[in-house]
Amino acid sequence: MNKGYRDLLDEANAVVEVVSPGEAATLLDDDNTIFVDLRDPREVEREGRIPGARHCPRGMLEFWIDPESPYHKPFFASGRNFVFFCAGGWRSALAAKTAKDMGLEPVRHILGGFTAWRDAGLPTETGDGKS
Repeated sequence: MNKGYRDLLDEANAVVEVVSPGEAATLLDDDNTIFVDLRDPREVEREGRIPGARHCPRGMLEFWIDPESPYHKPFFASGRNFVFFCAGGWRSALAAKTAKDMGLEPVRHILGGFTAWRDAGLPTETGDGKS
């Protein structure tokens, strides 16, 4: 194997802004920032979510970003800032790099993901979207 997942994570974190949960929390009420939850729907349902975050399963990201795709989601073409997160920060690092490679700017991802966010006592709501 020429390149493992750790190499890919290192490459992603070298080119994408990594923010702490606390830094990300300062952007939660910013109308120009969209939080994107990349976790599997079962993870969201089981663990909860960041209020107001858009859900995009990791496997659909490239299709939802590309305006030429039949699966394109307009919020990715909004010109807004993006903060990606997953459970622990690995999928979001790779996803944020992919989003950046596809032309989204600026993109960030949360160090430690939703787990670090929740452990820091930051706002969450149940996986069904209720507080």
